[in-house]
Amino acid sequence: MPFITQPLFDIDRVPRAVFAVQGSTVNKDWEVAHHRHQKAQLIYTMRGMIRCEVENGLWLVPPQCALWMPSNVLHNAQGTGATECYALFVDQAAITGLPTNCCTLAVSPLLRELLLQASGFDPLYDEQGPEGRLIGVLLDQLAAAPIENLHLPVSNDARIRQLTERLLADPADKATLSQWAQRIGMSERTLNRTLQQQMGMSFGHWRRQLHVMLALQRLTKGETVQRVALDLGYESASGFVTMFRKAVGKPPARYLAEKTAADRAQGGWITL
Repeated sequence: MPFITQPLFDIDRVPRAVFAVQGSTVNKDWEVAHHRHQKAQLIYTMRGMIRCEVENGLWLVPPQCALWMPSNVLHNAQGTGATECYALFVDQAAITGLPTNCCTLAVSPLLRELLLQASGFDPLYDEQGPEGRLIGVLLDQLAAAPIENLHLPVSNDARIRQLTERLLADPADKATLSQWAQRIGMSERTLNRTLQQQMGMSFGHWRRQLHVMLALQRLTKGETVQRVALDLGYESASGFVTMFRKAVGKPPARYLAEKTAADRAQGGWITL
């Protein structure tokens, strides 16, 4: 099915505090332009990798993870190759305990099944009947979902954006902070301070996070750890695996195996 670039209906006009929409596989690259809506949104990836730019950050949504975005957040969505995802729209007043900031959430098997079931409901489902009760359990599971660290902060500073774009184009570049400062016309001290203030992390931490995100994009397409490690500038696959384990908590093979273990479902598509 071709990707739909405009909403099928006005999300904020649906007279339900919570509703879900189905997704089907899209077998080509796609992008939805920046937009916002009053309802908060959960984007759940069943297959492939979705990348979202949300305000001042980049987020990756690998299989069996979901991106949570509070209401009125400006965002876009991009997919590369075969992707399949679902979306949940929530009035944040519907339940307490939902995240107040953008974050990537791990999706348990129960939360996944509840979301898939809810995506088959009519948008005007009976809130007082079985469907409404299932939605209540879904919200409880959503509030309890653990957070994944798949966020890459970006900066509005033109010079920092230049650094970001150049590292995205050549992630294997091993230049030091001092060398990068010279390249973009800043002192090393100013660059370090600006990174901490605007991104909340050191240059080394930011570059490692970039490598994790780029690696996940490629590994989910079937590329080998060895190939990805060398292309990111690591001397060996073991050095890359060590970095990945420190950043994510487990080696890449185990991480991806856990994310793709659940069965895949089919359905209809709506723009995100």
